[in-house]
Amino acid sequence: MSMIPLALGTPSNQTGTVAVTTVPTVLTGFYVNSTSSGTIVFKDGGASGTVVTGTITPVIGWHFLPVSFPRSLHITIANTLDVTLIINTTPTS
Repeated sequence: MSMIPLALGTPSNQTGTVAVTTVPTVLTGFYVNSTSSGTIVFKDGGASGTVVTGTITPVIGWHFLPVSFPRSLHITIANTLDVTLIINTTPTS
């Protein structure tokens, strides 16, 4: 059985649509603190950037989602969702 290395990261708590970062970023995963039919969409490159995940309707708890965002990380949240993202900004040089 192979092990997946787990990256440590910085927590970023969000409750609405926002540019989480404006630099290249790696997402380890996210923890849903509370939700009421909430959805989330992850994008690379801002609000009009490339959709990376499609619409996710997460349940409360941890969601492992190791994804890199080469330009920046933007999330679109609909309905009620309180989520903590675990992110790592990548070096630019």
